[in-house]
Amino acid sequence: MTTHTLKYDEKAPIPEEKLHEMYHYLLLTRTIENQIDYICANQTKANPFLIGKGYLSIGQEAISVGAACTIGEKDWFAQSHRDLAAHLIRGVTPLEIFLQYRCTSRSPTQGKEGNVHFGPTDRHLIGFTSHMGQNLAIALGTAWASQYRGEDAVTLTACGEGASQQGVVHESMNYAAVFKLPVVFIINNNGWAISVPVKEQMIIEDVADRAAGYGMPATVVDGNDVMAVYRAVKAGVDRARKGEGPCVIECKTFRMTGHGTHDPATYVPKADKEKWAKHDPIDFMKNYLISNKLWDEDRDQKLRAEIKKTIDVAVNEAATDVPPDPSVAVQGVWSDPSIPVE
Repeated sequence: MTTHTLKYDEKAPIPEEKLHEMYHYLLLTRTIENQIDYICANQTKANPFLIGKGYLSIGQEAISVGAACTIGEKDWFAQSHRDLAAHLIRGVTPLEIFLQYRCTSRSPTQGKEGNVHFGPTDRHLIGFTSHMGQNLAIALGTAWASQYRGEDAVTLTACGEGASQQGVVHESMNYAAVFKLPVVFIINNNGWAISVPVKEQMIIEDVADRAAGYGMPATVVDGNDVMAVYRAVKAGVDRARKGEGPCVIECKTFRMTGHGTHDPATYVPKADKEKWAKHDPIDFMKNYLISNKLWDEDRDQKLRAEIKKTIDVAVNEAATDVPPDPSVAVQGVWSDPSIPVE
């Protein structure tokens, strides 16, 4: 069991406005991904609406929401493939998401990629690569640059417990600790590395136990409680911003879908799904808000209707976009020699 060496107030008050913001993004993320899941399950191979496969965060949205809501515009997020919420919070629109999945001309990558393996740098997002764990090493770049320039910007980066087995993850954590880089490592432990259960990946109970080997503080939180995630990540961000170095935050959660939309996840025990369905992050947050008289059913129905309308409009507009011109295939591939190197 992890010694909770990252010290912070686990019951620190969160402003009502921030609570509402997080609930909004929980719902928005779930609604978008439910739509992606539905389309992928029902479209034809001969004439697909979405080109890419969906690697969804359904059931574990609270991690990305809680984490991304702790940082500002100057900070960076090197996200994982289950961090759609971070894109939305950093300013990517639902329309851009559906254009991206359709691989059309107006998509953020101009059709070069078909899911969330992208990151608009103007929004301080670092694009995810398919090589699991590599984003942690890339995150060290922005963290080191911030430190070198004397900025107080912090970088968040995330990976699953499966990706944490990669050697580059250990190298990244060690490097960050040695140079006290302003980075927060978030481990999304959803219990499965594709079809491999966590008990067959490692014999330790908590991935965060490894942090001690690098001299970093760590903690483990309920990844389905967006408030718990927010408080822990904020504590890590605050200490990193003060020059106190990196930390590890492990979020225990559960993936309610397969690895991707192509995966029926028949290997997951039904009892596990039923257990975690009772601890859904959206239901948990809604119940908290209502029980504390910060929300009500009328406002909830109104918000859900507004989000549904936004998604419907985005899907319909994305449907009108055209494939990219082949000439753009080589655009953005090489560095721009006109950009001076500092």
